[in-house]
Amino acid sequence: MYGNNLDLTCTGPTSFAPIIETAIGIADSTGGQYHVLLIIADGQVTRSVDTQSGQLSPQERGTIDAIVKASHFPLSIVLVGVGDGPWDMMHKFDDNIPARSFDNFQFVNFTEIMSKSIAADRKEAEFALSALMEIPTQYKATLDLQLLGRRQGIPPRVPLPPPTRTHYSRSTSFDQQSGVYSRSSSFGQQTSGFQQSDSFKQRQHGATRRPDSYSSESSQPAASRIPDTYASESSESTLSCAICMDKSKDLAFGCGHQTCYDCGKNLVRCPMCQQHITTRIRLY
Repeated sequence: MYGNNLDLTCTGPTSFAPIIETAIGIADSTGGQYHVLLIIADGQVTRSVDTQSGQLSPQERGTIDAIVKASHFPLSIVLVGVGDGPWDMMHKFDDNIPARSFDNFQFVNFTEIMSKSIAADRKEAEFALSALMEIPTQYKATLDLQLLGRRQGIPPRVPLPPPTRTHYSRSTSFDQQSGVYSRSSSFGQQTSGFQQSDSFKQRQHGATRRPDSYSSESSQPAASRIPDTYASESSESTLSCAICMDKSKDLAFGCGHQTCYDCGKNLVRCPMCQQHITTRIRLY
């Protein structure tokens, strides 16, 4: 599942209400069969800077209301946090949401568990235990509350269609004097005004390697000099290592960031967030 979603782009503001509402409809449409909703998130529910202490943001209120509503259906919710969070609000959701028919929400900090200095099999066992430890009690609660096998007839929630793909194009050039191999990427329409450029040196066996073809960076607009071999969808950039911009990401750190194995195998700190690297996970 993780490998199939490497090209996803995270966005905000974050609210878990829509996906919880959708899961409620699925559970009810099956005639009240027991379901477990697994949410994997890189951040907690959005809390605006102008939200005063003791108050809830619209996203927080919507998520809390959805969790309370879900407690009237045979549905358990497990939220797995990946990355550095922050996750303080998720712990509050786990412990302090009132007015529920039963405790139907469990938060697990994946990165915190995987960053521990213990054997890999113990990390996996601790994560599985943390994620599933409350499921038996929650299932028993749905039996006691007679929620199983009963359809309440709520209208199904129709998920929004996925966003349209953003056009992505890339061009390259090579400076013979400096040995710098430059790559220029453009996203969206030309009127968007958003461009991204990266320069780096490609080395092979300790020597600078010149690409087979190159073009002048200033001779003509980027869109007109793009070779067909470098035109692709935006997912290509998210799959490439952020250090060498060449190989695919196949090594994940405990903080959640990724590089290719060759670039990341000897790193002491994550180049993206500067956290000390304690865990490396190969991706296949």
